[in-house]
Amino acid sequence: MLNALVPVALYYGLRVLGASVYLALLAGAVVPAVTTTAGVIRSRTIDRLAAFMLSTLLLGVGVALIAGSPRFLLAKEGWVTAAVGVWFVLSARGPRPLSFVFARAMLEGRPPFTNRPWDELWERSPSFRRGWRISSLFWGIGCLVDAAVRVALAYSLPVDVVPALTPVVFVASFVILALIDQINYQRTGLRRLLLADELSPAASART
Repeated sequence: MLNALVPVALYYGLRVLGASVYLALLAGAVVPAVTTTAGVIRSRTIDRLAAFMLSTLLLGVGVALIAGSPRFLLAKEGWVTAAVGVWFVLSARGPRPLSFVFARAMLEGRPPFTNRPWDELWERSPSFRRGWRISSLFWGIGCLVDAAVRVALAYSLPVDVVPALTPVVFVASFVILALIDQINYQRTGLRRLLLADELSPAASART
């Protein structure tokens, strides 16, 4: 969320100081990428989640540096979000879907979630695998819809209005997708597996 708010604050701050639309938008793309890169360098470690976030930010910088109109820069978040959506969709058939990677970094081994290793759940439970694959598909499709909305807003609204709507679109998309994902967790049995203390033989037989 911070990386969504910082570019907006920078944009309007620089605009007040007289900066051009292009310069203000470019600064909003570069600064979050620089701070995130610095954090990775300080920690001297990078896992799959950190690699994903850093790749996304650097992709945003790359798109921002492509010569184009201010409208193109305003649509940058849409193009980046579309790339993330494709990444989510493709990961759904990979060794570990992106939604699994994100959730694991935040939830594995933490109460009230199961103490059982997620790798073991992945190997033993088809329902566990199916739940995360469906989750990644939902998030991927949601990101593609979000991207389409961002691009449409970038090319249809006044230039100085669009940056203020970026966090609004982000929050709305996240809330809607999170609610859909909760339904998926319930329907696929993923919620039960995540909250169970162990994957019992009976549970294994049902999945």
